[in-house]
Amino acid sequence: MEKPIPYGRQHITDEDVAAVVETLKSDYLTQGPKIKEFEEKFAHYVDARYAVAVNNATAGLHLAAKALGVAPGQRVIVTPITFAASANCIRYCGAEVEFCDIDPQTFLMDETRIIEILESHPKGTYAGMVIVDFAGYPHNLEVFREIADRFGLWIIEDACHAPGAWWTDSKGERHKTGNSRFADCTVFSFHPVKHIATGEGGMVTTNNPELFRLLSLYRTHGITRDPELLDHNDGGWYYEMQELGFNYRLTDIQAALGISQLSRAAAGLERRQEIARRYDEGLADLPMVKTPTRSQEILHAFHLYVIRVPRRKELYDFLRAEGILAQVHYVPVHLMPYYRRRGWKDGDMPEAEKYYSECLSLPMYPTLTDEQQDYVIAKIHEFYKLNGK
Repeated sequence: MEKPIPYGRQHITDEDVAAVVETLKSDYLTQGPKIKEFEEKFAHYVDARYAVAVNNATAGLHLAAKALGVAPGQRVIVTPITFAASANCIRYCGAEVEFCDIDPQTFLMDETRIIEILESHPKGTYAGMVIVDFAGYPHNLEVFREIADRFGLWIIEDACHAPGAWWTDSKGERHKTGNSRFADCTVFSFHPVKHIATGEGGMVTTNNPELFRLLSLYRTHGITRDPELLDHNDGGWYYEMQELGFNYRLTDIQAALGISQLSRAAAGLERRQEIARRYDEGLADLPMVKTPTRSQEILHAFHLYVIRVPRRKELYDFLRAEGILAQVHYVPVHLMPYYRRRGWKDGDMPEAEKYYSECLSLPMYPTLTDEQQDYVIAKIHEFYKLNGK
C-alpha cells in the first residue's frame, strides 16, 4: 500500500495531460478561447448566469469584495472557521472584519448569532457578510438572503469547498451551490486538493450583469477593449483603463486542465460520498469520535471529512507516525496574530475555539483506495484501544 496517505491530493489523468499539451501547441497560452470555454462550462455546471475565471480563489474573493464596493469605514461579518483569505479580502479593501461564531453541528456561520450581531447595532453598521461552505457543507442561502435583505447586506459565498453541493429551499427546490440566485457572488477554488484542479485558479459566479462587468474589468487591470464601453475610440488598437484593476487572469493552459477536470467532477463527487459513507460506518462504534453531521436537505460536497475527537494532538501525531497525514482545518482566523492586533482574543468565539481544539481532517480524495481508507480507520481504532478515551 502506498504511503504516506495525504489528507487530499490532485488526480491528473492522461486526458488532462493531452488537453494541456494541445493548448501548449495552440496559438494562445493566455487570454485565449479556453478561458471563455471554461467559464461557460463552469457556469452551466453550477446553474449560474455568469462566471469569471481568475488566477486563484483569493483573487476571486478580492474581486467580489471590490465589485460590491467594499471600502474603508465599512464593516463586514465573516466566519472564523475558514482559510484566512475569506476575511483578508475585506481588509484588502480597507474595511473592518467582524467575526461571527459557528454552529457546532454544521461548523457554518450560526444564523442566530449573526442576527444577534445585526440587531445589537444600528441598521447600516454592516455592509455585508462572507459565508463559507466549510468542508463542502452548503449554507441554506434562502435563510441568509432573508437576513441580508432585512438588514441591507450583500452576500459573498465562499464555496471553495463545495462545487457540486446542493441545498433545498422552503418550497422543496434544490439549488446548486454557486447558482447565485441568493448570493451576490460565489467564489470557487481550483487548488490541487480541491474537486477541480488547475494548479492554482478560481472562479467567481454571479447573476448580476453589473457585477459581472466589474469583475471582468477589475480582473484585467481595469482595462477594456469593448467598443461599446470606450469613452472614445482611436482605432482597432485602442484600449482604455477605466478603473484601477489587477492582473488576476487565469491562463489558457490552466483553463484547458480545468475543462478536462470538470468533465469528471460528477464522478469525483460520487466517490467522495462513498468515502464519507465508509468512514461513517467504520467509525460508528467509536463513541468518542464524532463524525460529520449532515441534513437530508443538502448534498455535502466533502472536500474535507472532519471528525471531532478527544486527545486530538496525540491522535494527529500517532497517525502521522503511521504514514497518515491527517490535517487540521482551521486555526480560527480571529486568533491569528494579525487579527489579535485588531482586538480579537481567546474566548471571543467559543464554539469556533472548541471546534478547533477537537477537529481533525481525515484523508478524503477520489483516488483514495478502499485499502488505504481501511488502514486509516484501523489505525484510529488502534489509537483509542491503546489510549482509551
